This record gives sequence, C-alpha cells and structure tokens, in this order.
Amino acid sequence: MKTKRALFFSLGVILVGIGAVGVALPVLPTTPFIIAAAACFGKSSKRAEKWLSNNRYFGSYIENYKNKLGVPIDVKRNSLIIVGIGVSTHILLLKTKIEETSG
Repeated sequence: MKTKRALFFSLGVILVGIGAVGVALPVLPTTPFIIAAAACFGKSSKRAEKWLSNNRYFGSYIENYKNKLGVPIDVKRNSLIIVGIGVSTHILLLKTKIEETSG
C-alpha cells in the first residue's frame, strides 16, 4: 500500500511541475495536469491535496472543475493573445527569412 501511495504522490508532484511549466508555455495546457495532480494527491496524501486546492495559483483550476465552471474567460483570453502573438511573430520571421533567401 505504501508503494502505491508513493507512486501516486510522485506522479502528482510531476504533474504539478508540468502544469507549472504550462502556465508560461501557452502550447502546454495547465488545467488537465493540475486536475490530474489533484486526483493523484487525493489517492496518496490529503495534506498535498489540501495544499494544491488552497494554492493561490492552482486552487482556482480545481475549484472551477469541481463546480463545473470550466476554464475562466480571462485565462482563455490571455492564452489566445499569447498564442496570437507567437503565431504572428513566427509568420513575420518566416516571411523575412523567405525574402532574404529569394532576394
């Protein structure tokens, strides 16, 4: 039983880490990793589950999931803005590179 709890706890820590990286990288979604981490902590450590649920950055993801509210509109908006900037920058850089090689 201890091995199973340790495995779930370790997986939860890894998922929180991936979710934290997802905050900075718009290509990597945060919400599913945080929800999965909460499920892992729920099977391994009530203390870790409580910490994650009360975390100022990730607690809202879990609460919104429990209350069936989904991803908040401001998170969606910010994600779309960041992705739009990234895609636009990529297109401009690619266009500049094409013009350099053809000219």
